[in-house]
Amino acid sequence: MQVANVNLPIQVTGRHVTVTEPMKEYAVKKVEGLHLDYPRIIEAQIVLNVEKHRHVAEVVLHCANHITIEAKAQTTDMYASVDQVMAKVAQQMRKYKTKIMRQHRPRKGEVRHIEERVFSLDGFDLHEESEPQQVQTEQFPVKPMYLDEAVLQLEMSDRPFVVFNNAKSNKINVLYRRNESGFGLIEPSAP
Repeated sequence: MQVANVNLPIQVTGRHVTVTEPMKEYAVKKVEGLHLDYPRIIEAQIVLNVEKHRHVAEVVLHCANHITIEAKAQTTDMYASVDQVMAKVAQQMRKYKTKIMRQHRPRKGEVRHIEERVFSLDGFDLHEESEPQQVQTEQFPVKPMYLDEAVLQLEMSDRPFVVFNNAKSNKINVLYRRNESGFGLIEPSAP
């Protein structure tokens, strides 16, 4: 079992604040001290920010199995913010480990299927003459992963959807949160 993360690339940056050497060492020591054997951390980014009297610490961990863990904490002291954000990160990592351990037990020949739904275009006026406007453009990294990994990624983040390359079908898919409950899957089909 891994006791500490060895030779972990950790990037500490400051926004609106000069990161002092003791502050940087404290943050790096906290990340290296995360005692977990899963998920294995590949890279860590720490952003320290000061806005008026608020000290904000953000951590983004890129882990194995396409897992990205993000956390943010805000207090009146930078060291306390780092402590709080590390507690949040550790909690998320434990949650990931528990979910993976429960879901990846040896299956006894059963296959899970996702319910398929077909939506109709009744009630939509497709011949509208207005010119479409681009509101916002975002780029998302498309990683190859299985559907259950994408569901886990979406559950652990507060984003409304995940774009991924389905490792089973090798097609781009979008997994999104539904308003009622559960998730929806958008996958391309041949015409």
